Order: sequence, then C-alpha cells, then structure tokens
Amino acid sequence: MPASAESASAVRAFIDDDGPGWRSLSESDFTHVNSAEDTWSWNDGVLHCTGRPVSVLRTTKPVKNFEMVVEWMHERSAGNSGVFVWTTPASIEKLTKAGKPGLPSGIEVQILDHGYTEMRKSRGQSYDWFGTNGDVFPVGVKMTPFPPLSPDGSRSFPRKHLAKGHGHWNHYYIRGINGEVRLWVNGEEVSGGTGIEPAEGYLCLESEGSPIQFRKLRIRELP
Repeated sequence: MPASAESASAVRAFIDDDGPGWRSLSESDFTHVNSAEDTWSWNDGVLHCTGRPVSVLRTTKPVKNFEMVVEWMHERSAGNSGVFVWTTPASIEKLTKAGKPGLPSGIEVQILDHGYTEMRKSRGQSYDWFGTNGDVFPVGVKMTPFPPLSPDGSRSFPRKHLAKGHGHWNHYYIRGINGEVRLWVNGEEVSGGTGIEPAEGYLCLESEGSPIQFRKLRIRELP
C-alpha cells in the first residue's frame, strides 16, 4: 500500500516524546490475549493487524499514570479499532482462558474511520451514537465523560473531527493520570473522561474487523 510508505513528517507530533522517561513500545512489550496467531505482525517497526478476529493485544505489564503516543492508519474505509486504557486483569484473564473473540473491560479510545458513518447511513442504520475517531468511553468500568456527550450520555464525543481518513497516518496522544483520561488527535485535545475506576491496568490495541497499522508506539510512565 503506497500510504504505508508515508514519511515520518506526514504526522505532526506536537509533544516531545523523545524527552526524559519516554521509551518505545516494541514487540517484546506486548503479549497475546485472544487473537489468532496471524492477527498481529511486526514489520520494520510497524505493527500490522488483520482485524480478525475481534480481540486485543495487551502490554505485558499494567500501568497506572502514563502518557502514550500512538500513530495509526486504517487501510480501508469504515475501519474500526481502538486503544484500551486501564483494562482490568480479570477481563483479560477471562478472554485469555476462553480463547474466543471478545473485548476487555476498560476505557476505550476509539479509532474509527469516518467512512463508518457513511456505511451505516447507506444501510439505513442509526449513526448518531458514535463520533468516529476520538470517542472516549467506558466498557464495563466507571467513567464520567467530558462533554460533548453521546445521546445516551455514555461517551465523550470529540469536540472536533481531526483525524485523516483511511490510507493516512494519524497521531494520538493519550494521557491517563489519577483516574482521568484525555485524548489529543493530531495535536489538539478533543475528548476524555474522569472519575475512572479502576485507574490502573493493561494497555491494549484492538482488532475489530478491519486491517490497521500502528507505529511509533511510545510511553512515559508517571508518578
């Protein structure tokens, strides 16, 4: 795919993730949960995900307070994925033991291509309950989302839709501190939530039906 050859300058990193305490996340920092053997593969520093089955790849160790940088690119229109923050060990253990498709409990930072909205429109399905890229919402845990909110009040919708469409790289900066998660998309803060319980757990990357690539995964753990 030509887009995968985009230069590093294609994404504007607004934060200095080369400062003290920052480190790269590589293959050795992640471990299998409930994906297939070929769901995730590393190639020249880029993590490729087939999207099948619906599953996650988790960090080997849980984290509490942290900053994280994730660059991602959907390969197809309407692609679906996400980053799970503070996923619970119990839900991870359950998924691992079952070895079947499914997602854990935690805070999902949505990575959804804009084409997903158009796809649902064309099928006559509702599309007001999600905001494509930039939604932050709890899955089986507690969180008070920042406005603007989804119609049912469960999601923090992005104040702006700043992500580029499929075939282009995007930059997420995620900060989780003392039970609060905030998200910046391509350099601008857009969404988040507070009062999160639990406020510690694994970080996961999500496989959800469509191929996606990740690169420049960086983290800094905080006191």
